[in-house]
Amino acid sequence: MVVKEFSFKGKTLPELEAMSIEEFARLCNSRARRSLLRGFDRQFLKKISKAKKGDHKKIIRTHLRDAIVIPQMVGLTIAVHKGNLFETVEIKPPMLSHYLGEFALTRKRLMHGKAGIGATRSSTAITARK
Repeated sequence: MVVKEFSFKGKTLPELEAMSIEEFARLCNSRARRSLLRGFDRQFLKKISKAKKGDHKKIIRTHLRDAIVIPQMVGLTIAVHKGNLFETVEIKPPMLSHYLGEFALTRKRLMHGKAGIGATRSSTAITARK
């Protein structure tokens, strides 16, 4: 079985990690490009570089749901705030140029159940519990 190496717009992961944020932005779609070129949060970038140099087991907690996943984040574990708690997300190469918020959903999944005796029809919609 042949294992296909990951590439993003024709670039391999080591090539992407060597790029600056501005160079990576040119490979992204227009919305991600605009977000990256307007500026990446410097404090968050410092946390990423510190975690990348040091221990990979350290989890970075953030409220930045609108942060774009950049190549420097690949391999890190980031806890993204989802309203009431943090959801840990392990960053993988296919997540590049997506928002962190896409991986920590804020709403519970809707399940349809059976209405009880004397219940209304609208009470069949029950949120799933974790």
